[in-house]
Amino acid sequence: MDILYHELRRIEPSKARQLVRGVLKRNGGNVSKTARILGISRQTVRRAREGPLEDLSRRPHRSPRKTEHALEEFIVKVGRKTGYRYRRLCSHLYRKYGIKISENTIKAILKRNKVTPRKRKAGNGSQRSLYDYEALIPFEEFQLDTKHLLDKRSLPKDVYEHMKGHNLPRYEWNMIDVCTRMRFTAYSYELSSVFGLMFIVLVVLWLRAHNVRHRIRIRMDNGPEFCSGSGRKLQWWNKLLGVLGVEVEAIPPGATYLMAIVENSHRVDDEYFLMIHAQRCNNGMEFLERAQRWQDTWNFYRPSYGKAMQGKTPYEKFKEKYLMVNAHVLKFPVLLMEELLRKVGLFTKFLLSKQGGKYVYTTCR
Repeated sequence: MDILYHELRRIEPSKARQLVRGVLKRNGGNVSKTARILGISRQTVRRAREGPLEDLSRRPHRSPRKTEHALEEFIVKVGRKTGYRYRRLCSHLYRKYGIKISENTIKAILKRNKVTPRKRKAGNGSQRSLYDYEALIPFEEFQLDTKHLLDKRSLPKDVYEHMKGHNLPRYEWNMIDVCTRMRFTAYSYELSSVFGLMFIVLVVLWLRAHNVRHRIRIRMDNGPEFCSGSGRKLQWWNKLLGVLGVEVEAIPPGATYLMAIVENSHRVDDEYFLMIHAQRCNNGMEFLERAQRWQDTWNFYRPSYGKAMQGKTPYEKFKEKYLMVNAHVLKFPVLLMEELLRKVGLFTKFLLSKQGGKYVYTTCR
């Protein structure tokens, strides 16, 4: 009989207590006799007789160090909304809401509430690295892309209408260094392959002026602002940019996972820049000033949790890896491409004017 009780106890405690009550009833309520028959203590018999059939909770009555219920619910809500894991979520909560809480606590809360992170996989369905991050040096590999700022799916309606009504820039040009996650940004009102080539040359000249001497490789998509999927145009760009020690590479059609680093930055721009600061800008100049501050924040103060970054800022990663280049390279000026094109045109006219089949110095009229 004692074997039967213990087997039932392991399978279902309520059935085991019903057995105790049945034996106790047949023995006229004799606790000692029931305990001997079942091979259990008298205290166990009394608990089965006086208590509930189900096991009582073993949770302590007081937990002084337990996270408050409201705070735990908020962490779970933010975790599900962002899809961040515990380390990145810890930084996000502190930067955005001023909530300072340990990574281990957040990890336990996410596990307790079964909040699973969003997993991003490579295009072939297996997780793998796009680069050899350990061997990379700063400014060796870049990803280049443009972002449509007026996007109804990613911006609130009031922000969208404000940007449209005040004629703020429509497009963002981003080139991100894979090693340090440092970004170089410009804006424009139109998309053009002229702007694409100008932006690449501008960034490369900035790097060369800051003593970056090794070869630079840039990955981009097949948009009309670049080479439009034309192999001939890509070959011409590589021939032209080869003079500056630059190689450009277009990804295969549909292989957007190869641009994951720069694509992920677009969402951050929406959440931390456009949604907050766009409505405070009433013209393009104010927008560019705030965009400059946002780029400086990104390069110097915003931690990254991408592969091989370990929560470091681009500036910290840069100092760790590269000592021969001045940190001023991170202060790239955010420009408007139309304004740059106008100034380049005026400068060209000022310097070179074709007269009699020869280029001579002249003034611009």
